[in-house]
Amino acid sequence: MNLTILTGATALLFLGFIFELVRRRRLREKYAVLWIFVGVIVLGLGLYPRALNRVAIAVGVANGVSLVLFFGVMFLLLVCLHLSWEASRLEDETRVLAEEVALLRLRMDEQSERTEERSAS
Repeated sequence: MNLTILTGATALLFLGFIFELVRRRRLREKYAVLWIFVGVIVLGLGLYPRALNRVAIAVGVANGVSLVLFFGVMFLLLVCLHLSWEASRLEDETRVLAEEVALLRLRMDEQSERTEERSAS
């Protein structure tokens, strides 16, 4: 019973923290949806721990703890994959922006050289 209360309270605090991050614009909505989903799942499993054992038996896993560990590892792998994808996308975008800035600087330098030549003549 104590673990059920602790898990439920932790899930509620987690959900409250996620909503606060979104409210303060520290976490984008597209990521918040994922974390709210995780919080709701944890809250449900915390309040109804026997449901986890039923799901484990239905899937053919020895116990609920093994199922949670498996899903936890898979979830973390997916988050890592997504973050790697985002980092790669941002790296490409940064490269393109740096190239555009370099071209703009070159054009500005050429323009200022032309202006200096005209004023010198």
